[in-house]
Amino acid sequence: MSDIMQHLPQIGAAYMLYLVAVISPGPANIAIISTAIQRGRKSAFVIMLGIFCGSCTWALAAAMGLSALLMQYGQILEVLKIVGGLYMLYLAYKASRSLFAGASSADLPQAAPQASLRQLFLKGYAIHLTNPKAIFGWVATISLGLPEGSSPATVALIVGGCLATGFTIFSAYALLFSTARAARLYTSAKRPMDAAMALIFGAAGFKMLASAT
Repeated sequence: MSDIMQHLPQIGAAYMLYLVAVISPGPANIAIISTAIQRGRKSAFVIMLGIFCGSCTWALAAAMGLSALLMQYGQILEVLKIVGGLYMLYLAYKASRSLFAGASSADLPQAAPQASLRQLFLKGYAIHLTNPKAIFGWVATISLGLPEGSSPATVALIVGGCLATGFTIFSAYALLFSTARAARLYTSAKRPMDAAMALIFGAAGFKMLASAT
């Protein structure tokens, strides 16, 4: 418990970084949104569960690998902070570019209308398992919030809290975007959302790079 209390600021920063990452538009969120709009709530929750299972896979892989390596090689944390910081800056760049592009419901990828629920689940899992945003997002989150030599309780707190956050956000996308009004709101709010994401990702990237020096 004392280890957790000592590193609460880092854990809080990791939570915030993951929250921004999971809310921001990406392959997983777009897949949930498009499925909710075109096939309804049930199908959206099925593909969401597949995506969440993919997130669990990367979370456990990142946590187990990092916690073991950091116990012996603290410099790996510095490398991961640099990689994660650069990736956050890349996401900020992508979000800023989107400010100058319009958005419409036609931008959403088309979901296969005849796909079974099992196929939708596997599609969601494959999307997140091969999604660079998910991979580097988890690496960045854990490397930011996981101090060298952290206890298993600290690792579990970061992973468990982030997974709970991800499940809540993914479920909210599936629930909210199964209505026609939500699709219109997504289109109208995309530009200010991109501006906010650019600022937050940029700040997170610079913070990670600064902490690695």
